[in-house]
Amino acid sequence: MAVKGTLALCTLAPALALAQEPPADESLLAQAPPQIEVHGIGERADGPVRGYRATRSSTATRTDTPLSEVPASITVVPGDLMRDTSMQSMGDVFRYVPGVLMHQGEGNRDQIVIRGNSTTADFYVDGVRDDAQVFRDLYNLERVEVLKGPAGMIFGRGGAGGVVNRVTKKPVFGEIGAAALTLGSYDQVRGTFDVGNRAGESAAWRLNAMAERSDSFRDEVDLDRYALNPAVALRLGAPTRLTLGYEHLYDSRTADRGFPSFAGAPFDAGRSQFFGNADQSRAHSQVDGLYAVLEHEFGGGLRLKNTTRVTHYDKYYQNVFPGSAVSSAGTLMLSAYNNANQRTNAFNQTDLTGKTVTGSVEHTLLAGVELGRQESANKRNTGFFGASTGITVPASDPFARATSFRPSGTDADNEVRASMAAAYVQDQVALSERWKVIAGLRYDRFSVDFDDRRVTVPAMDLSRTDTGLSPRLGVLWTPAPGTTYYASYSYAFLPSAEQLSLATSTADLGPEKALNYEIGARWDLRPELTLSAAVFRTVRQDVRVADPLNPGLFVKTGEQQVDGVELGLQGRVMRRWEVYGGYAYLDGRITQPISSGTTANVATIIPAGNRIGLVPQHTLSLWNKVDLAERWAAGAGVIYQSSSYTSFNNTVTLPGFTRVDAALYYDLGRATRIALNVENVLDREYFATADGDNNLSPGAPRTVRVTLSTSF
Repeated sequence: MAVKGTLALCTLAPALALAQEPPADESLLAQAPPQIEVHGIGERADGPVRGYRATRSSTATRTDTPLSEVPASITVVPGDLMRDTSMQSMGDVFRYVPGVLMHQGEGNRDQIVIRGNSTTADFYVDGVRDDAQVFRDLYNLERVEVLKGPAGMIFGRGGAGGVVNRVTKKPVFGEIGAAALTLGSYDQVRGTFDVGNRAGESAAWRLNAMAERSDSFRDEVDLDRYALNPAVALRLGAPTRLTLGYEHLYDSRTADRGFPSFAGAPFDAGRSQFFGNADQSRAHSQVDGLYAVLEHEFGGGLRLKNTTRVTHYDKYYQNVFPGSAVSSAGTLMLSAYNNANQRTNAFNQTDLTGKTVTGSVEHTLLAGVELGRQESANKRNTGFFGASTGITVPASDPFARATSFRPSGTDADNEVRASMAAAYVQDQVALSERWKVIAGLRYDRFSVDFDDRRVTVPAMDLSRTDTGLSPRLGVLWTPAPGTTYYASYSYAFLPSAEQLSLATSTADLGPEKALNYEIGARWDLRPELTLSAAVFRTVRQDVRVADPLNPGLFVKTGEQQVDGVELGLQGRVMRRWEVYGGYAYLDGRITQPISSGTTANVATIIPAGNRIGLVPQHTLSLWNKVDLAERWAAGAGVIYQSSSYTSFNNTVTLPGFTRVDAALYYDLGRATRIALNVENVLDREYFATADGDNNLSPGAPRTVRVTLSTSF
């Protein structure tokens, strides 16, 4: 009832504000002030996003395709929504993506759970793999596109539940300038800068920058980060364009592992309490990336695009954290370790697209190849408290200082080299105005060499090569303009070394398999308002799961399955009222127990029927923005998440919660706006996510931000 009441308030408020306004129709929409849009070279003039509503995407197909012709669930989070809701991180973005939850990521990286599949590897930027365990920022993004369901045909290995593609701001042949300054709770100061212009008739440039400093509601937790992203675009004759860019991103923060559990629930303590040692819990990352995109139009609809991206990631983190639940005696164990990783990714993609007609049938064809090389060096040290790797402390004073960090028998020290090569073809077939088919196939070869450099135990050098075919098939039916129904099948394979790691316990394991069966629909309820729906089953076979009794080892659950329903609503309800919302129902369970070759006592931990961790059955998000008067606007939103288990053990539960957010905006004129954003208006206590059974992340109390933004 609380959720329904909150939702009713959030939807009723804008309706009351607009009670004197007649329902919007096309004549009213035509009276809206014209929008001036700036587009990157190579983008369509009509743009893929208007306000909160996206109409096109290339993430799902690698071709510029109307969303009404994509036979898959895809959620586009636009820049306007990020700005209006004062999003600060990728975690904020995913709260508005049905079927996607944020994982704690041990307090040192972006990690997500897409349709029941936890991953750090399925992040992309402008369609190129961004496989690294770092935090990403939103400062240089046009939008974030989340494709749900296995996407092996487009993206290759991984992506069992889907992928996340960040679309960055590009140079434009016109003047552009914007800046914003945010002051917020806990001494937050954040500034962003976006400026660009043409340089003659054949060149354009753009510079995005960001800097932020903030404390936290958590004791002794802080954040420092900054970024710089210059880019230049060159017209090399009328049909050829070259875009060059570089990004430097630095992020330093406290690695916060949250609360331990007690009796199957989060331990009862003040939200600010830090468990462990904040001074010895730090995470630093530095990202340096170069990219080049060459595009050439041959004429007749034939187009070539070649993308090269080389990125170096320098990552280090250390933490002292809860290593056990709180006992009945009121004590818990603290553990500690640190980890350093140096990684370089180099990828090159070449896509050739074209259109052709055979009889009455139209084809949009794609053929491509992708080559990649990844090199990673990883070193882990265990934290010691005197001679012990753990220390028991009272939950009322959960602090200890690790006396040293050094290798133990299970710590990693390795260098990994991975190479991949892939070829793919796809045909988007328009059989008629009402019927369309998309079919594609990709071949991947993924090879990994693992150099074990440990000296405390006998080193074990390993290697593995996996190949795989990833098919995809979708059928679309458009019975009337603005109405589309689809059915689709997609597949992906997950090699045992997918995330650049091998061990004797995984080197002989073949790839996991992910399959998705989905039917869905999209309806344009109004000219600028779209409702989407999908019903799906995602099956992951031959699954490897971290053994809760033996860290570093893996067990096979055999199979896990997620059945779900997703709904999305984006666009303009009335001339002055925009909405963005989504709902997901997910039933994620282990459907086959572990294989007979594993340790006997593990079988009782992962029986068939157990729920998948961090997969709540119900999630809902809804944001409303209303223009109240000539200069005033307001926003109201609700985020709801039902209870979920923290892991497949099903022994610790994260309680469900409802969070209400609000905003007020005032137009100062001269393209300048001041915005007041308040998150968790009702100051509810909740736990948003976790990493296992004893690292549970409390949500922030009421948080206020004031942002002054201007365009010039």
